[in-house]
Amino acid sequence: MKGHRRQYTPLSYDYILVAKMRDDQERGAFLKQTEFIEELKKKNLRVTKIIDEDLVFYGIQAPKEIFDRYRYLLKVSDACNWSSDQNCVPLSTRIRIVHFILNHTPLRSGEDLRALMRKKVFDAKFCLHEKRKQRELKQSWARWTACLQGQPITAVRNYFGEKVALYYLWLGWYTYLLLPPALIGIIIFLYGLAFFNSSPLIHEVCNVTTVMCPLCDNKCKVWQLSDTCTYAKVSQLFDNNGTVLFAMFMAVWATLFLEFWKRHRASYVCEWKVFDWCEEEEELILEIVNNPDCEPKEYKHSYMRSTLVLVCVTLMILVIIGLTHALVVFRVMAAVFLAKGSWEFLSTHSNSGAMMLGAFAHYLIITVMTRINRIVAMKLCQIEETRSFAATEKSFTVKMFTFQFFTYFSSLFYVAFFLGRINGHPGDYVRIAGKWRLEECHPSGCLTDLFIQMAIIMVLKQTINNVFEFAGPWFFRWMKRRKSKKLQRKCAHCYLKDEDSERGGELCENCKLKDWLNNYRLGDVDSFSLFNEFLEMVIQFSFTTIFVAAFPLAPLLALINNVIEIRLDAIKMVTLERRMVPKKTNDIGVWIDVLEAIGVLAVIANGLVIGVSSDFIPRLVYSYYYGPCANGTVTDTDCMVGYIQNTLSIARVNDLGISKEFSAEQMVTSSGLNVTSCSYKDYRRSDYSLTPQFWLILAVRFAFVILFEHVVVICKFVAAWFVPSAPMQVKNDRLFDKLERLKQELRSFEA
Repeated sequence: MKGHRRQYTPLSYDYILVAKMRDDQERGAFLKQTEFIEELKKKNLRVTKIIDEDLVFYGIQAPKEIFDRYRYLLKVSDACNWSSDQNCVPLSTRIRIVHFILNHTPLRSGEDLRALMRKKVFDAKFCLHEKRKQRELKQSWARWTACLQGQPITAVRNYFGEKVALYYLWLGWYTYLLLPPALIGIIIFLYGLAFFNSSPLIHEVCNVTTVMCPLCDNKCKVWQLSDTCTYAKVSQLFDNNGTVLFAMFMAVWATLFLEFWKRHRASYVCEWKVFDWCEEEEELILEIVNNPDCEPKEYKHSYMRSTLVLVCVTLMILVIIGLTHALVVFRVMAAVFLAKGSWEFLSTHSNSGAMMLGAFAHYLIITVMTRINRIVAMKLCQIEETRSFAATEKSFTVKMFTFQFFTYFSSLFYVAFFLGRINGHPGDYVRIAGKWRLEECHPSGCLTDLFIQMAIIMVLKQTINNVFEFAGPWFFRWMKRRKSKKLQRKCAHCYLKDEDSERGGELCENCKLKDWLNNYRLGDVDSFSLFNEFLEMVIQFSFTTIFVAAFPLAPLLALINNVIEIRLDAIKMVTLERRMVPKKTNDIGVWIDVLEAIGVLAVIANGLVIGVSSDFIPRLVYSYYYGPCANGTVTDTDCMVGYIQNTLSIARVNDLGISKEFSAEQMVTSSGLNVTSCSYKDYRRSDYSLTPQFWLILAVRFAFVILFEHVVVICKFVAAWFVPSAPMQVKNDRLFDKLERLKQELRSFEA
């Protein structure tokens, strides 16, 4: 009787609906509200109504027979029968069942609860926080002082369901395994710092008197290569020989991370008895619980709809890539305007300024496009007409991630693989609309441009997102509290019940209202709230792995962010937001496929960054074929001496086409000296044709990319084979558990 009595204690209301008080002009909304409540009562749901000024609260409780039907259907199902403890139905499961029933109770007009929410018939819907468990989670998990402690994953699962628990389990595991790459990234950075002062490349840039060609038309003048000494030093920190090994390590790390995650996950889902759980089958069970006479939703496939969705996705990707082209134009124009400015510092460093402005503009585009991408992805899911919520969620995840990936990384791909390679040369510059010259790379290499772009986007994204993620719900709760009247404190009788939810008994109406109002004032959550957290972390995982060769400190930034992110999300979910509807699952869903795709892309991208973007290959070729140590010659001179001069070609003003390219005013140095020639980064002869060294470097670049990718892919396959997807202990536990259950079934049959 204790379990039955608990079904109707006020501390375990399964769901709450909130509506605004209606006047005569909104009678239609009031009638729909009343009709929906009556439909719920027809399903034997108990509804408690409490009015507070302009708000109407409806407390929903489901009868015991609904949960008995659910338990029986679990027992006879194909995929879920071994996957759950069927002796009791915890409150988290009851909430999930009632949530499904509410969302699948239509009016006579066919409108469901989602449609009524959109039309403001109901103002809010939510499940209640449990005070005792909420307080326990605050003490053990949802506080800043617990940043360096472990997570009570099972307690999180019992309160928020398996779906939320697996997110925190994955995030905690990801953060823990970021320790090795963060440490190695620091070592790579220190390695570059150790050779900071002794590098012949830095000495050559800082002490040379080479005059470089103007970086833009009209206002830009020739400049000294030594003016960019600081830039060359920064390049050395991130573009050194250690970067190659680090990129290989990160590609293998991504695979090991996923394989060890599968083992880690298996231990928990086996303990929770959801190893074989099937979300779609549970959804079918819930449909029967809601309506025993329901008709199954058939699987459908339309080539017409699939083609339409594919075309729309392609068009959306083209639009995003078009925005990348717009960013390129913006950077080129910004460089011109900064060069024409009166501030000498900006005029001198116009290219660097334009690059930073481009990074900020990219972040603004990301912010705007995130909202647009979400709307488009949802519309495309509606076109597909997926059969179940699980299928809709999977489809939405793939589309939204694809759009976000192109939004974040299209500009980075341009900087990594095209910047400075398609800009032409003096006398034949590539121009936008025949007017503005494309950007050039620094003589020390293009990798620093990629590093700056990544650093700005990553730091801005993590910092601003975390501030708004925490401040938004807090401010929302504060505003609602200000607008609402302060209720009297909970009476002593009800306070004792609140402390021990097993005692039963009715709370007084004031105490019910106080609890419901406190939950109503919290930030809203929906079915995709957890998706937002996952998307943020998977995008970060992409930054950490795909272009890590350009930014070895990315894993360190990710590690610091994640330590904060875990507690921030925990505090937000436990104290600042309404309780999420607990969802049962046994995996992180389609995200595991997305992470594996990122792992493969990381191998390709890092191979291309090292082989194409960095100066690793040109330095290697110079060292063995053109430098002081060429052909095995042993000298006391560093093998890289003269490398910078070797990468530069000379343009003479008297040459055909050059005199039209640069004006006489541009060929005057800052000291007032007139020059008749200038240098630019390229491998060209005096007639501006490409040298044999260019073609040799190009061949070695391609050979390196192919070799790098094959070696790393083989390492990834070996790592995946070497690490079993589930520990032997987990497999044995499942074997004995199933054997024992079968024996029990046989004994029940024979009895």
